[in-house]
Amino acid sequence: MHPILNIAVRAARKAGDVIMQNWNRIDRLRFKDKGIHDYVTEVDIHAEQAIVEIIHTAYPDHSVLSEEGTIIKGNSYEWIIDPLDGTTNYMHRFPQFSVSIAVRKGRDLEHAVVYDPHWNELYTASRGNGSHLNDKRIRVSKTDRLQDALVGTGFPYREPEHLKYWIPIFEDLARKTSGIRRPGSAALDLAYVACGRYDAFWEMGLKSWDVAAGALLIQEAGGMITDFQGREKFLQTGEVIASGSNLFTEFQNIIQRHVHNIEKQQ
Repeated sequence: MHPILNIAVRAARKAGDVIMQNWNRIDRLRFKDKGIHDYVTEVDIHAEQAIVEIIHTAYPDHSVLSEEGTIIKGNSYEWIIDPLDGTTNYMHRFPQFSVSIAVRKGRDLEHAVVYDPHWNELYTASRGNGSHLNDKRIRVSKTDRLQDALVGTGFPYREPEHLKYWIPIFEDLARKTSGIRRPGSAALDLAYVACGRYDAFWEMGLKSWDVAAGALLIQEAGGMITDFQGREKFLQTGEVIASGSNLFTEFQNIIQRHVHNIEKQQ
């Protein structure tokens, strides 16, 4: 394992410890609203602190960008962190949440960890070395027919205006696929694409810390991930289309068609 990935794993597991140590005292946690349907708890903050401490002990000159507000400027290595992706689920004891850590050098994602502490599932990837789940190599689904596909998505709750795009896509895919799921942790959703649990995934209104680690997991597992325009600018646009290569073109065409139709009407 690459030394940087090893540190990312240590940090993710430490954050997972913080998260699970508070699992049985959720009703006593302090929290505040960050926006519409968007919350932060003291566990988010403590998990972030644990991650940043481990990173900066090992790499004091690296940059850090975290959902909960930690921004540290350093050299060309940047750690992109979501210490608790799925906070609303966690607050309701719904066991679908994760720690997401990615490391980017310049424009390239180099290392990724998505950790599900409730089920003790650790997804890891380094550029050129494949993706793994608990040290076993994983690959994206080989499904090539949309009618056989299980598809993941997320509601665009941060920016409700995106619903005008999301709803017609959902209606179309609900008829053409074998099912659609929305558990509520984008980082885990992308990890599920990487290991073949989902055949495809789409969402909009995401932030870079929601996407970065999962994107590298998918790429290293043999999958494809772009924004709605087919570009690798998903960290900037917050739009994600992801699947195995056998399904990607058909899946992408459906989403792009609805987006283009709505934009024509405006």
